[in-house]
Amino acid sequence: MNNNKDKQKKLIALKKADSLINKIVQMVEKDQYCIDIMQQNLAVIGLLKSFHHLVLENHLNTCFKRGMESSSEKRKKEIVDEVLKVINLSNR
Repeated sequence: MNNNKDKQKKLIALKKADSLINKIVQMVEKDQYCIDIMQQNLAVIGLLKSFHHLVLENHLNTCFKRGMESSSEKRKKEIVDEVLKVINLSNR
């Protein structure tokens, strides 16, 4: 369901987040300044939020759209419930 450009954006965000997490681990191991660690952590959170948004957008434009075209009202409700569940989890 991914076009190559979207897939690359997702992979870049994840790889950057992974790299920053490794940096944070090293910073904690070296007992570096808490504020510096928190700033790096916020950068990871931002990258993961960006990744989440890209995946959600892709889902809405593909799987969700196809699901809503279904003749089954049960399937439509399931697909809406799935999205609402993920949105509720992301708002915690």
